[in-house]
Amino acid sequence: MIRLGGPIYIANPDPDQWINALKQEGYTAAVCPVDSDADTSLIDAFRAAAEQNDILIAEVGAWSNPISPDDAERLQALDKCKRQLYLADRIGARCCVNIAGSRNRDQWDGPHPDNYSEDTFALVVDTVRNIIDEVKPENACFALEAMPWMIPDSADSYLELVRAIDRKKFAVHFDPVNIINHPRQYYRNGAMIRDFIAKLGSAIVTCHAKDIRLNTKLTVHLEEVVPGNGELAYGVLLRELHNLGREIPLILEHLSSEEEYRTAAKYIRSVAAREQIELRA
Repeated sequence: MIRLGGPIYIANPDPDQWINALKQEGYTAAVCPVDSDADTSLIDAFRAAAEQNDILIAEVGAWSNPISPDDAERLQALDKCKRQLYLADRIGARCCVNIAGSRNRDQWDGPHPDNYSEDTFALVVDTVRNIIDEVKPENACFALEAMPWMIPDSADSYLELVRAIDRKKFAVHFDPVNIINHPRQYYRNGAMIRDFIAKLGSAIVTCHAKDIRLNTKLTVHLEEVVPGNGELAYGVLLRELHNLGREIPLILEHLSSEEEYRTAAKYIRSVAAREQIELRA
């Protein structure tokens, strides 16, 4: 069963406002509505509201660079990851998610040649182990979102990380658009989705929903677009996620307005109906 979710446009919502907004959009999954600095009573209130209203909190973001070459930035990011993983465990989220990080000094999530070095791979492994081992989450997992210019950037590189990290509370966050990084893969992304889920499906805890379009300007320009305006094989994605046989949250992201999110949700629901796949409502 797939649960569709996305952000809501309310600043600092209370639990009732949050639930009402999610219901208005027809979402049964959500991103975490608070950060780790929230009062514990508020965190507990959001968890209770989610459980009482059948809302699955899919993820807590820990967006930062825990492998930064700048020691101060790296330590600050490491602390953020731990605090956000603790929050995920307390609020009942599926996972705390971050990127692996970058060795780029100027852009926390940017490309850099050292992102693919053996030393960086070892640093990512040690960093993720440190986060999980210190927090010791009981329910939530820590997961990495794949990116086009850092590890993990494919099913095989993600599988290599899973085996190297070797922690039960390390899980897979699937973002198919992020690993489409060349035209051949763009046109054959349905096969890529099948391959990724065949290799890592048992470890997937949540998935991002967006779309991708290849422009004709040289050399290669790939851009995120509203679901339905690109070439992501949504029929394949929904079918493969459905075939996992358990609840998977599919979270819309990176859109610019409520109207775009509603357009995207409508498109995904239409694909699900065409494929005769039930979305949790």
